[in-house]
Amino acid sequence: MELSIVITVFNEQENIRPLLQQLAAALPGYEYEVIIVDDGSTDRTVAEVKLHADAHVKLVIFNANYGQTAAMAAGIQEACGEYIATMDGDLQNDPTDIPAMLEKLKSEGWDMVAGTRKNRQDGELLRKLPSKLANRLIRKMTGITIRDYGCTLKVFRKEIAKNLGLYGELHRFIPILAVLEGGRITDVDVKHHPRRFGQSKYGLGRTFKVLSDLILMWFFKFYFKRPIHFFGPLGILCFFSGSTISVYFLVLKLLGNEIWGRPLLILGVTLVLAGIQFLTFGIIAELIMRVYYESQHKKTYHIREIFQKQDKVEEMFV
Repeated sequence: MELSIVITVFNEQENIRPLLQQLAAALPGYEYEVIIVDDGSTDRTVAEVKLHADAHVKLVIFNANYGQTAAMAAGIQEACGEYIATMDGDLQNDPTDIPAMLEKLKSEGWDMVAGTRKNRQDGELLRKLPSKLANRLIRKMTGITIRDYGCTLKVFRKEIAKNLGLYGELHRFIPILAVLEGGRITDVDVKHHPRRFGQSKYGLGRTFKVLSDLILMWFFKFYFKRPIHFFGPLGILCFFSGSTISVYFLVLKLLGNEIWGRPLLILGVTLVLAGIQFLTFGIIAELIMRVYYESQHKKTYHIREIFQKQDKVEEMFV
């Protein structure tokens, strides 16, 4: 199987038939499968998929609404293709972009090609402006310069896709997860269409979730493999600041001054305790990392290629 296309859907009954028609028209000559993951739809989405599916389509049905990240993870794990594409089921992504993205990935040696929605057909205030601000913040905090983190249309090599580690609401940060797996990523402009049927499942309410996940991704990007480098400096700074304040008040006490109840004294004690806690967190996190890697025989590095000229090896044994 050359290509697997993973599509997550939730209450998209009107979009199923045109979606499958567009996919069939966009991929002639490809050996492909379409994996549709229904994330607990309460309308006729499942019935529509069963009605219009052909031999290329596999339907995965959740028994409840677990969220887009879980649905995407399930679809990726079911995929059999050498390359895996992800897209939304609301007809806003265009399947005709997939062949060009796949060709770019194969010909230029990328591990992931992400779509950037050109001329995005969404509301300016509720969708486009928050998305622009979020993209700018993510790029600044992570140093990964994908232009559109919110576009679901992406194409991966299966080795990267199947090791993304999708949990919680992390589907928005797939480019970061791909980089953490050692992947080389790029992005290209793709078409974007206005929603024809149904309603968007996203709004401003997800802002705090995105910010929380961004903090997690920032930690993963810079400190996941060395958490003591994050907690250690904080702990040392707090401990020595608190110790300096405490020594100052000890000298005052020895000189006969009354020090009890002063706010600065309370701050000093608090900083000492905070420093000890940060250092303890760092040590515990380091131990957890060792258990994480060693218990699963994971490595802290990724080897892209090992090259050795065969004739050189043969000469060694002559």
